[in-house]
Amino acid sequence: MTDLRAAVQAVLPGIRRDLEDLIRIQSVSADPARAGDVLRCAHKVSDLFSAEGFSTEVVTAGGGPAVIGRKAGPEGAPTVLLYAHHDVQPENDPADWDSPPWEPTERGDRLYARGAADDKAGIATHLAAVRILGDDLPVNLTLFIEGEEEMGSETLPALLAAHKEKLRADVIIIADSGNWDIGVPALTTSLRGLVRMDVEVRTLSHAVHSGMWGGLVPDAVMTLSRLISSLHDDAGNVAIAGLRSGPAADVDYPEERLRAESGATPDVQWIGEGSTVERLWTKPALSITGFDAPKVAGASNTLVPMARARISLRTSPFDTGQNAAACLQAHLESHVPWGATLATTIVDIGEATAIDATGPAYDVARGAFTEAWDGVAPVDMGVGGSIPFIAEFLDAFPEASVLVTGVEDPDTRAHGANEGLHLPEFERVLLAETLLLARLGAR
Repeated sequence: MTDLRAAVQAVLPGIRRDLEDLIRIQSVSADPARAGDVLRCAHKVSDLFSAEGFSTEVVTAGGGPAVIGRKAGPEGAPTVLLYAHHDVQPENDPADWDSPPWEPTERGDRLYARGAADDKAGIATHLAAVRILGDDLPVNLTLFIEGEEEMGSETLPALLAAHKEKLRADVIIIADSGNWDIGVPALTTSLRGLVRMDVEVRTLSHAVHSGMWGGLVPDAVMTLSRLISSLHDDAGNVAIAGLRSGPAADVDYPEERLRAESGATPDVQWIGEGSTVERLWTKPALSITGFDAPKVAGASNTLVPMARARISLRTSPFDTGQNAAACLQAHLESHVPWGATLATTIVDIGEATAIDATGPAYDVARGAFTEAWDGVAPVDMGVGGSIPFIAEFLDAFPEASVLVTGVEDPDTRAHGANEGLHLPEFERVLLAETLLLARLGAR
């Protein structure tokens, strides 16, 4: 452990430089104008691992460019697949950032920039472990760095199918999640799925005078609002019949921490029933993430003929996307008021994930994490968000042990302004992955 800690300290300055170089590449996969940056980032990742002895290639299945690589260990050693993604979210309004979003800036214990944590630090974690182990590699390593995760990994199934034999592994380490808290590591064992559906209601063929026809003809905004309100009961539980849920890990989430991390205003009340972590991890949740209707500025005395909303339904790890989408559709059809015309469009469906985190690989991982965090054992953690590609890996490689790890913490602010990587925690992550690979080889 003393030698490994010293090795982490020795490689850290170079890893930090490589991470910052990656961050400066604006690899926003959702922005067609930055497709060149996404490709440049893929080649940068390829070059970094090629320098460590990997044979690498940049591949695509019509979507974002991915990097596949291979470095052989001892004959007969297990094969470990290292996953991360090099594409990032848009920076949105730079004015919301306290420092330039594409220029890594250290303040306090954090390095701030878009992609500093999600997920270029995941790439840097794999790179550091490889650099520390060098030619004394105890396992066979396969590299898969994706280029369209932030767009839903649409072509991932095609990539897995096309390169399945290259990617086959005994253990898959997915570095795209987080830890329970600063100083408390975690293995992510469940994630909710996602169904996004656009809903449109129409009550008129064209707009009409609100004074002449109001009180008789319902306007579309009022009608859609009434339909949306039917999606929750009075306690705030999702009121869609047929959705499934289940128990969550017995983890305490203190009220003061919950309010601080969520950013909830002091007097806001929590919605739903059940334990905090059940509501966050294993029960369905529904939000309205977009609404099309006339703006307040310039609004006229007119009955609005049509309104649209985007529904974001997070599904339980105990449910399927197909079931959830069907239940949502049935609810909308049975609750649309006043005979309004209803039209729905499924935007996308991402499957939930429930991992059986038992077996030798998980035992090794828990031991490595406990040592890296100075005796603090990892929490088996659920995540309320969705990473649908994990389900794709489980389906493609059912014999593999899938370990979902990462560098994020409750204040990382991934996808938002002032995304930041906690640097002391990052060092622990580097040590933990190096230990994990060494001990997987020893087994």
